[in-house]
Amino acid sequence: MSTLADRLVELRERNLLKINHSVLELVVAKHLIKDGYDVFIEHELADGLSCDVYATKGMGTQIVEVETGYVPPSHALDPVTYIKARIASKIARYSGHCDKFSLGAPPHYVMPVPVALIQPPRSRSPEDLAVIKSYCDSYYRNPRVSEEEILNARIHSVQIIMVERMIVQETDSLDYLRNAARWYD
Repeated sequence: MSTLADRLVELRERNLLKINHSVLELVVAKHLIKDGYDVFIEHELADGLSCDVYATKGMGTQIVEVETGYVPPSHALDPVTYIKARIASKIARYSGHCDKFSLGAPPHYVMPVPVALIQPPRSRSPEDLAVIKSYCDSYYRNPRVSEEEILNARIHSVQIIMVERMIVQETDSLDYLRNAARWYD
């Protein structure tokens, strides 16, 4: 665990991470290590893409992308749309690099996870995919999130990160959405 902490301190000193994000990553890492995973923080995947937490156990891999709910000042007038695009793009970009993809967030932040990305790819409508592509294209142009990435993307679970208790409660993404969706109708 100290190696993970050292890595986060190094990234923070280079002004590449914020402390609230780093603490959430460490709590997730602790949870995965206790579950028998080898864990890497800010792990390089491909072409400059790095994920928050990358874990391996046996032949399986898991990625957890941590969300704090931060909205930059440039998106003060469109925060929900911006967050929807960010969540969708993370699921699309990262889920193809692992066997299991999860989003992690503190309990006070309700993420607008797209319903279509919880469903298996064969269950998605072209309209659902077009909406997600539109969100992503509005905010992410270099590189764009491809239609193939969106088509094959899938979120498996959400990890509720409770910093004060240093624990993670993992929940099925559909259960999370059932409880959270009412905030984003």
